[in-house]
Amino acid sequence: MAKPLSDQDKRKQISVRGLAGVENVADLKTNFNRHLHFTLVKDRNVATKRDYYFALANTVRDHLVGRWIRTQQHYYEKDPKRVYYLSLEFYMGRTLQNTMVNLALENACDEATYQLGLDMEELQDIEEDAGLGNGGLGRLAACFLDSMASLGLAAYGYGIRYEFGIFNQKIQNGWQVEEADDWLRYGNPWEKARPEYMRPVHFYGRVEHGPDGVKWVDTQVVLALPYDTPVPGYRNNIVNTMRLWSAKAPCDFNLKDFNVGGYIQAVLDRNLAENISRVLYPNDNFFEGKELRLKQEYFVVAATLQDIIRRFKASKFGSTEFVRMDLSALPDKVAIQLNDTHPAMVPALTLRFVSFIICPVPQAWDIVVRTCAYTNHTVLPEALERWPVDLFQNLLPRHLEIIYEINRRHLERVAKLFPGDMDRMRRMSLIEEGDMKKINMAHLCIVGSHAVNGVARIHSEIIKNTVFKDFYEVDPHKFQNKTNGITPRRWLVMCNPGLAEVIAERIGEDYIRDLDQLKKLLDFVDDDAFIRDIAKVKQENKLKFAAHLEEHYKVKINPNSMFDVQVKRIHEYKRQLLNCLHIITLYNRIKKEPNKAWTPRTIMIGGKAAPGYHTAKMIIKLITSIGDVVNNDPVVGDRLKVIFLENYRVTLAEKVIPASDLSEQISTAGTEASGTGNMKFMLNGALTIGTMDGANVEMAEEAGEENLFIFGMRVPDVEAMDKKGYDAHSYYNRIPELKRAMDQISGGFFSPGQPGLFQDLVNMLMNHDRFKVFADYEAYIKCQEKVSALYKDPTAWTKMVIHNIAGCGKFSSDRTISQYAREIWGMEPSLEKIAAPDDPR
Repeated sequence: MAKPLSDQDKRKQISVRGLAGVENVADLKTNFNRHLHFTLVKDRNVATKRDYYFALANTVRDHLVGRWIRTQQHYYEKDPKRVYYLSLEFYMGRTLQNTMVNLALENACDEATYQLGLDMEELQDIEEDAGLGNGGLGRLAACFLDSMASLGLAAYGYGIRYEFGIFNQKIQNGWQVEEADDWLRYGNPWEKARPEYMRPVHFYGRVEHGPDGVKWVDTQVVLALPYDTPVPGYRNNIVNTMRLWSAKAPCDFNLKDFNVGGYIQAVLDRNLAENISRVLYPNDNFFEGKELRLKQEYFVVAATLQDIIRRFKASKFGSTEFVRMDLSALPDKVAIQLNDTHPAMVPALTLRFVSFIICPVPQAWDIVVRTCAYTNHTVLPEALERWPVDLFQNLLPRHLEIIYEINRRHLERVAKLFPGDMDRMRRMSLIEEGDMKKINMAHLCIVGSHAVNGVARIHSEIIKNTVFKDFYEVDPHKFQNKTNGITPRRWLVMCNPGLAEVIAERIGEDYIRDLDQLKKLLDFVDDDAFIRDIAKVKQENKLKFAAHLEEHYKVKINPNSMFDVQVKRIHEYKRQLLNCLHIITLYNRIKKEPNKAWTPRTIMIGGKAAPGYHTAKMIIKLITSIGDVVNNDPVVGDRLKVIFLENYRVTLAEKVIPASDLSEQISTAGTEASGTGNMKFMLNGALTIGTMDGANVEMAEEAGEENLFIFGMRVPDVEAMDKKGYDAHSYYNRIPELKRAMDQISGGFFSPGQPGLFQDLVNMLMNHDRFKVFADYEAYIKCQEKVSALYKDPTAWTKMVIHNIAGCGKFSSDRTISQYAREIWGMEPSLEKIAAPDDPR
């Protein structure tokens, strides 16, 4: 066993209440040692830290498995309606600590590992992030799975088990370098392969129309092998399933080559089939029309629908035989939610399955529409999926015919409603004509669903008024709003135990499953002791993160400085460049008046750029170059530091968000669908500087607009500017500080070795900036002055923080999922606890 820790060693701070039971601790130690014994290879007596991690993970997993089995039995006996959440991304992060929190094991595990002479935080750090997502879309899916289990919904997440997740980002000489994320190299203790549910998926081939109907023949088959991961609810003993598919070549793949001596090549060619689940496409809000990506999208849809129908047929009073052959009841027992357009093939493929059994097509199509619902995540034109018809014809010829038939019926209906309006028919068609015919996947999703929702109120209005206006006029009843949310388990209890504890001391623990109770904190907004406690937790988090930064970045941080943070994917619309202009302006002001009492700031920017996105990569280089100048200027000292946070991911978010004072949410109004990072910062006691975009609008409503730093153009202002025309030069010529900052960037002040390095960025900002950075510059700088002034009054700042935390209730994913359940899926959430495995049923 490992050596006991000395008394001086700092223990992990655990919330929310509940002492570790002696029996529980003893059991955990026994199981831990048992797992460790079987983990170690016979000829190796010394355990590594990774061995200890696997022993702890398997010990915790033991507590999941009985609940997992009992939950699935419960569903088969009750036969509830089931919801299937289809997403090409699930950005889960780490599982160990989240599982301990949801099963109320964290205190006991901490005590057990301490008694064994181990540090639980060190063991947790060994776990690889499951980075099977790019950003907000994939992380939202992960939060939703947590809430669906916590609300007792019979829910299943379906996606792809990418062998390589989102790349690891290294910064070398200020540039982003990508490294493969080999997250499975040591194995994954949380998943279970289920080869008995393997399903065939067909590609290519041709379509034969004959007297016996339509046949898709000469196809290439790939097998979909499912891996199941348990998803525990919060202390209700319910454990749902996330099923991720991995591509496998069938045994007879290209076996005919064996007969002509090509056996070795035939075996090597198996990789071509298995490449489907090899790697996550690293694009966020950008559509890349690659054949492999379309294969991934169809692969997950085809495998999942076979699984859904298998379960539908077998799920009746615990029967394991196929008893439900009548698919007309599908919408009563199955809800399928499409997370963006990536699973857009669901309506077409469901129609194919259902029409095998039910004829005519109109009845089958009605079943499809009542089963499916679609969530839209973006209004950026470059993000909307439009697949070339030629690619579809080659890869999925039968499905192209089905889409044409869906489109024919859809346009017949439009023609009846708007006779003679050919332009409207062109706009609403699923097939876009032009130099290259394309299928508009968003249109397919809308036509094939009974509900279409945006992810924040302002976004849902934009969808109805602009992007999908024609569809809204035809089917207004379909369109809804479901403002995004985050799970308070991971994003408060787990990542910020100190704050969770301070809140629980005042209002009890029930807020963790009912975040609306945070409103009760308004009673303590003038309570000196509470203000002190909130400020103390923030300072402790900052000290801890400052130590992390010093260790990893070798930069000495002033922990009393304001931690000003912008972490998200690097994208022009998120306007990291506006933040850069503020940094340069602040730097110039400090240089001009070095003796003035400036509010010290540590400005942190983090996020990954898509590997093929040149502008985003240049933005990272600019941030790091500005940091090199600012951080090494003795005149500035510790009053301003700039750090680019390398390899931003879920695990780093869990560290930086609790330590942040200021949250930067500065996208151009009308471009960010919702945002969820904004909610995480708010819940963890950071104040928001932001535009009236996405969920910022509702955050300002909930906390009071006076408790956020709102600046800049609103959606109508942006629309008016689009009509009038945006002239960047007029701002450059009128605002001296902006002109100076831009001249420094273009003149090589931040790149003395390469004066023209940032010319592409300068040219973009001056001549073709879609996101109007200069138009909001003045308002942003003025707003930042207000931020600096308020930070000098710690009491007033903390009171504003309390108003923000108290206004967070709406932004729980539990509220979001309750609305999806009641208003889209026709299901009723429940806080009922089912019996634990060791309890009598």
